[in-house]
Formats: sequence, structure tokens, C-alpha cells
Amino acid sequence: MTYLTERQRDVLRFIEERIETAGVAPTLQEIADAFDFRSTASAQKHVAHLQRKGFLERRKHQKRGLVLARPDGERATAAELPLFGVVAAGSPIESIPDDERIAVPSDFLRAGDHYVLRVRGDSMIDDGVHDGDLVVVQRARTATDGEMVVALVGDEVTLKRIFRHPKAMVRLQPSNPNLPPLITPARDVQIQGIVVGLLRRY
Repeated sequence: MTYLTERQRDVLRFIEERIETAGVAPTLQEIADAFDFRSTASAQKHVAHLQRKGFLERRKHQKRGLVLARPDGERATAAELPLFGVVAAGSPIESIPDDERIAVPSDFLRAGDHYVLRVRGDSMIDDGVHDGDLVVVQRARTATDGEMVVALVGDEVTLKRIFRHPKAMVRLQPSNPNLPPLITPARDVQIQGIVVGLLRRY
């Protein structure tokens, strides 16, 4: 899945706008100055991520050789999604609504409604989900075994991979070998959505 962090999205937008207004791409030094990076190495890191993810290309031996990889200069659009508070990747906690909205690259959203939750805890670290990350969630009431879901357990919300067991039981499995699974009757679990993306601020 291709996704952009918030900072990568901002750098891409800066490069796009500079190409649109000036006709040429900014240099690494100009990118570093625009974002108060300590060195051009930080700018190079973000540019390299954008190249690897297919948003930028570089013409060799040119100081301003960055070009948009999108066909016909199509801009990488973003959707503004609501941030609905915090979801626990450890033990369940309450998810509190928030008025903040998060810009998410629209090219990895699925059909239907989506929202964003901030992760608290480290039970999903083996899936690359860390404390403080933002997960993009597709609203859904059902999920396939093994999918990472936001699940309502009683009155609280948790982030786990779901597996169905015999005798109407559900296992909510963390991705951390040091933590036990949460096994509970299926009637006590309501799926709130499926995780479809991850955003991280560097």
C-alpha cells in the first residue's frame, strides 16, 4: 500500500506548487529552507521516499531535476478525514471524538467512509504500528479473519487482528509476542472498521 506521511505530503505539495509557479523544481537547499530542516540531508530523505513511492522522478545530472511522476502532471490529491480520538493498541480504552481533520492521500482509500484514529500503545509493533501513529480506518461492520480492525469491546475500543473461533468466540490478536490475545464472546465484539493505512510524523 502506498501512503504518505504528513511531512512527505507537505514536501510533495511544496514541490508541486514550485513547479507550477516557477516552472522548475526547488533544489534540496530550498526544500530544507522552506521546512527549517537542519541540512539538505533531511530534504533528500523525504525526496527519496517520494521517489520510492512513485510520486517523484529525478532527471540525472540536473540541480533542479525533480519532476512529478503523475501522468500529465496530475496532482496527488488528499482527502480531509475526521480524527476521532485515540484507539488503544494495548488494552481497550475509550475513543473520544475530536474536531481535528487529517489530510490523507486519496489514492489508497477504499470505497465508503473513512476516519482516522491515533494509536496509543505498542501491541501492534510487529505490524509497524507504533505509539502515536495515525491509522486510517474504513468504516465496516464485518472483516475477514486476519484483518486489522478497530473493534468495540463492551464500551471501549481496541486495535487488533481479528480471528473467529468455535463456540461463538473471537480472538483479538496483538502483533507483539510479549502480549496475550484478547479472547471474548463474539456477541461482545462489534467491528467498527478495517485499518487501510498508516500515517507517521517523522
